[in-house]
Amino acid sequence: MSDVSATEPGGSVVTKTAKGSVDDTVAKLSELIEARGLTLFAIVDHSGEARRHGLELRETKVVIFGSPVAGTPVMQAVPLVALDLPLKVLVWDDSGQTRVSFTDPGALGSRYGLSAELSQRLAGIGPLTDALVAA
Repeated sequence: MSDVSATEPGGSVVTKTAKGSVDDTVAKLSELIEARGLTLFAIVDHSGEARRHGLELRETKVVIFGSPVAGTPVMQAVPLVALDLPLKVLVWDDSGQTRVSFTDPGALGSRYGLSAELSQRLAGIGPLTDALVAA
C-alpha cells in the first residue's frame, strides 16, 4: 500500500505500509540496498537512543543510503542538495503498522531546481521501497 502523507505540506513525503516489525523492515531494506550495489551509510536508531536516555518513542529508525555514482553529479550541479543526500528512509511504528516514509524525489527536484535528468538520479528510492513493502 502506498500513499502520499496527508500531514506533510505539499505532499512531499511518500509513506508506504510494510509487513513485519520495524527491525525486520530495516534488515530487509539493508539487504536490498546491498543487493542493488548501493552504499549503506548509517542506520539512526532514534527510539533506541530515546530509551537510553529514559525517554519513550515509538520504534523509529532512519536508514541513510545512496549511490555516489548517482548522487555526486547532482551535488556537483547543485551543492545545496547535499543537505538532503544521501537519501533517507524513515521506518517507524504507526500503532502496530510498520510504515516506510521518504521525501518524494520529485519534491527534492523542485526544492533544488534540478533538471529532469538530475532528478531521475534520485528516483530509484521509489522502486527500492516498492520492493521492500512487497517482500
